[in-house]
Formats: sequence, structure tokens, C-alpha cells
Amino acid sequence: MVARSRLLGKDGTVANEHVVGYDGMWAKPEDDPRAGGSPVGELATIREYLSNYRLTLGMKCEDLSPEQLATRSVPPSTLSLLGLIRHMARVEHNWFQRSLQGHRDMPRLFWSPDDGDLDFNGAIADPAVVEEAFAAWKAQIAAADEWLDGRSTWTPWCLRRAVSRWAFATSLFT
Repeated sequence: MVARSRLLGKDGTVANEHVVGYDGMWAKPEDDPRAGGSPVGELATIREYLSNYRLTLGMKCEDLSPEQLATRSVPPSTLSLLGLIRHMARVEHNWFQRSLQGHRDMPRLFWSPDDGDLDFNGAIADPAVVEEAFAAWKAQIAAADEWLDGRSTWTPWCLRRAVSRWAFATSLFT
């Protein structure tokens, strides 16, 4: 891992540079599953971004215990990585199942009329809760991708919105 300090000399020139991680990245390039290709067309580009953001959240959660996943970022906030997994399962479900496919009668994931923030409030350090969250998240991603794969036309505004939601979610734990 490279670590250099960036200091300005008295003359204003850069004396050293501080780089965290692996040449400025937090994952070793040879271990990074995210694509960095040159997709052709708007749909392919948006889908690559969507895929990379999904992978980023998964990478941030790798090898963490239920306690670590459920740790609140800054109490009393309910924000945690486990809450984000549950929230993004809910977002994928809402956009791809309920909105785009019109299945509004489907029950919402990680939500109740009594607790609109159940996705975060219910993110507790219980292995069963963690397993349920990751299973739901992966299932919603697979269902969304399957639906997108079968599309001959698409709704760019919706995919752009999904990508922006993912961009925000993955930036919360850098």
C-alpha cells in the first residue's frame, strides 16, 4: 500500500504527496471486480455505472461481522452499511418492480406504515437480519438486471435516477 504525504513548500511547490490506498484507489487493481471499460452507447454506459456502484457497496461490506455492518455511522443517526444494503434492496425493488413494471400491488421491502425508515431502523446486528438483507438485495439486483436484459426500449430518466441514488449511497462510507 502506498502512502505519501503532500506538503507545500515555502515556495508553494508540492514537496510530497499523500496517497491513501493503492495508487489513490482503495482496492488493489488486480482485486477490483468493477468494470473500467469503454461501453458503447448510453444504455451500456448507465448499466456499467449501475453495476459498479452495486459492486462498490458490496466491496465495502465484505468480511464485516454483523456488528460491524450494523454499526451506526454517527449516532443518533440510523445510517449503517447494513441499513444501506436494506435501503438499496428497497430502492431496486421500488424502481424496477413497482415503478417501471407497474407492480404497485407488491408489498414494499423493509417498510411498514408505522416505520417508513424500517430499512435503517431494522438493521440490527443479527446474523439472520444480515442474511435476509443480502439475499433481498441480491435478488432485487438479479430481477432488475433480468428485466433490463429483456428490454428493447428503455427509460433513460429512470436508470439515470437509479445511478444517482447508487452514487449517493456508495459515497456515504468512503
